[in-house]
Amino acid sequence: MLVKAYGAHAGDKPLEPLQITRRAPGAHDVQIDIAFCGICHSDLHQVRAEWEGTQFPCVPGHEIVGRVSAVGAHVSGFKAGDLVGIGCIVDSCQHCDDCDAGLENYCDGMIGTYNFPTGDAPGWTFGGYSQTIVVHERYVLRIRHPEEQLAAVAPLLCAGITTYSPLRHWNAGPGKKIGVVGIGGLGHMGIKLAHAMGAQVVAFTTSETKREAARQLGADEVVVSRNADEMAAQAKSFDFILNTVAAPHDLDDFLVLLKRDSVLTLVGAPASPHPSPNVFNLIMKRRTLAGSMIGGIPETQEMLDFCAEHGIVADIELVRADQINESYERMLKGDVKYRFVIDNATLAG
Repeated sequence: MLVKAYGAHAGDKPLEPLQITRRAPGAHDVQIDIAFCGICHSDLHQVRAEWEGTQFPCVPGHEIVGRVSAVGAHVSGFKAGDLVGIGCIVDSCQHCDDCDAGLENYCDGMIGTYNFPTGDAPGWTFGGYSQTIVVHERYVLRIRHPEEQLAAVAPLLCAGITTYSPLRHWNAGPGKKIGVVGIGGLGHMGIKLAHAMGAQVVAFTTSETKREAARQLGADEVVVSRNADEMAAQAKSFDFILNTVAAPHDLDDFLVLLKRDSVLTLVGAPASPHPSPNVFNLIMKRRTLAGSMIGGIPETQEMLDFCAEHGIVADIELVRADQINESYERMLKGDVKYRFVIDNATLAG
């Protein structure tokens, strides 16, 4: 099945219209007509070959929402017309300890939604900057938000689960003081989710102009991280800090804000490494520096249901397919509040 898509033929080339082939649905597959796809910072890193291993042509996109258009003969959980989503995972080994625990995101055999090796031609996966996708039913997620919110649901499939998973794992909730570093595509979701979980939320930003925006998202307090006095006033007071920044920076600035036995977790993925932290900032208070990567399929469904129950969606700017390259440049400048989403109907021209 030939479908229209947007992708790049080389890391130094802009994205452009192209055609890709999708397989016919197998017995356990779900075919989805994609309505909207979010633009993630990792799309830019991968399609520009800033991360190793990019296969071209590369069709990005792993924040996918749409309607089921066909199902395989053995699919029982979905039917044509259902509102569904696809996140960052389209396959895994399905039998390791991680998969058995519903943590397919940590499976060594995980297949990502784009640029991962697969047995189907051309040999790697194509993502959601396309009209249609076919995925095994295990990796399809049900959307319970109202249909009119569908475009704003799309970023939950990456930005939402990327922030929800560590907040849940490290028990954000009432009585906990939670920091969120960065107020962008990931950070704005972290603030909304931590607030909905009942935590005391402190947002960190380098920009004085983002104070009011962070409060509107649900932050109880906003700290400008370039202000030494404001940072010093927060020393040794946090139960958990979620760092969403996708650029190298000094992690020690935030490690010293943790209480004893507390955790700084990184979810932003910079193209080059952070400077190494001072080990004494870890050992003197038994602090932990950790990382977290998206979430498994059960937890992603849990996140979507939590967001539907609490009325949480991403703050988005809807763009046409021919605006993707411009959106990438604006994203690099931080010129979006807070996530671009492609209207996939515009792929048809």
